[in-house]
Amino acid sequence: MPHNITLSEFKEKIFDYENNKEWKYKGAVPAIIDFYADWCGPCKMVAPVLEKLGKKYQDKLEIYKVDTEAEQELAGMFGIQSIPTLLFIPLGEDPRMAAGALPEKELERIIGDVLKVTA
Repeated sequence: MPHNITLSEFKEKIFDYENNKEWKYKGAVPAIIDFYADWCGPCKMVAPVLEKLGKKYQDKLEIYKVDTEAEQELAGMFGIQSIPTLLFIPLGEDPRMAAGALPEKELERIIGDVLKVTA
C-alpha cells in the first residue's frame, strides 16, 4: 500500500542527500515515489492505480507518496515541475523519472523493465 513520506523519513528510508553526494538508495526492494498534490486531478487518477499495484507487488516493491505542498524542499530537490511525477528507484541503479498520469499498463511495464520486479 502506498504511504506518505516526509522529508525526514525520505532521508532515513530512501536517500540522505545532506550527508551523501552520490545517489545510494537505502531500501531493500525497488520503490516508486509519487509526487502529488491533493488538488491535482491527474494525481487522483493515478492514486488508485498505485494502490492496486501496491497490493499486486506487495513484498517486492515499496510505493511512497510525497505531498508536494507539504514537502516543498523534497519536491524542489528533485526539480518537480509538474504533478503527478513518479520517481522509479531500482536497486543498485540511478532512479528514473516520469511525469504525468501514466496508465496502469505503462506502470506495469516500467515496474518490469526498470525496477526488474515481476508479480
